[in-house]
Amino acid sequence: MIVWLNGTFGAGKTSTANELIPLIPGARYFDPEQVGMMLQTVSDMPPVGDFQHWNPWRALVVETAVRLLDYLGGVLVMPQTVLVEEYWREIHAGLGKAGIPLHHFVLHTDQATLARRIKGDSATISGWRLDHLPVYEDAFPWLSREGRVVDTTELQPAEVARIVAAGVGHA
Repeated sequence: MIVWLNGTFGAGKTSTANELIPLIPGARYFDPEQVGMMLQTVSDMPPVGDFQHWNPWRALVVETAVRLLDYLGGVLVMPQTVLVEEYWREIHAGLGKAGIPLHHFVLHTDQATLARRIKGDSATISGWRLDHLPVYEDAFPWLSREGRVVDTTELQPAEVARIVAAGVGHA
């Protein structure tokens, strides 16, 4: 099974994932962003603003998840923002074709809280993250249809993790 934590930057995906792992037996953390980082090491890749725009990223995320679950079993907890509906459908279809149950959660919070969290983060890409808030707003209608929305505005990551664990049958 895969538990995918989606939502914009600053919603608490990584923090929630770290709190979620101990709550689900056999759960492991897998960051799809690392697949993008690997692709960035390939010479002569066409320039894109986001590694998700490379077709191989989506296929490799699916293939890597399939191979990891075949090898290790259990549950993969995957925190990754995907704001392009076509890309999400591609990933979702690939995992479905492989017969892997997918639980999609969208961690959501209000714009003011997001901006505060992003500005308070030590990451050097806070400007890039802030620039993507309007993209998230535009994507939210389809995200809320495709995943279970969990409002993280007033919740700590441990509380969000308990909600997600209960949502996949691990209360």
